[in-house]
Amino acid sequence: VQLQASGGGLVQAGGSLRLSCTASGGTFGTDVMGWFRQVPGKEREFVARIYYSGRNTYYADSVKGRFTISRDNAKNTVYLQMNSLKPEDTAVYYCVRGRYGRLTWRTADDYDYWGQGTQVTVSS
Repeated sequence: VQLQASGGGLVQAGGSLRLSCTASGGTFGTDVMGWFRQVPGKEREFVARIYYSGRNTYYADSVKGRFTISRDNAKNTVYLQMNSLKPEDTAVYYCVRGRYGRLTWRTADDYDYWGQGTQVTVSS
């Protein structure tokens, strides 16, 4: 499975970005997909995840109400729409695929494939 993320960049506080992640080599339509982020010197932080149907989503409290995760199974792509961005959202964002058989998919250990990461920088 390969995950290719894109869409990161530099944006001012209050602005928006949309990250995309295209998967290949797996069974995207049946996979749980998610996003994590990491700041240098800190552990990877769960951001959001979405079930294969697209109807069940879950967010970290820090992004709830500002970020929206979605997916297009026909395009093997998962998205992260980020609105009202804050400087503390600055991080490298990783697209991830969930391991089979897990219950909640909220920790890094619940995911087995990680994309290369895309940098998001929010200036104040």
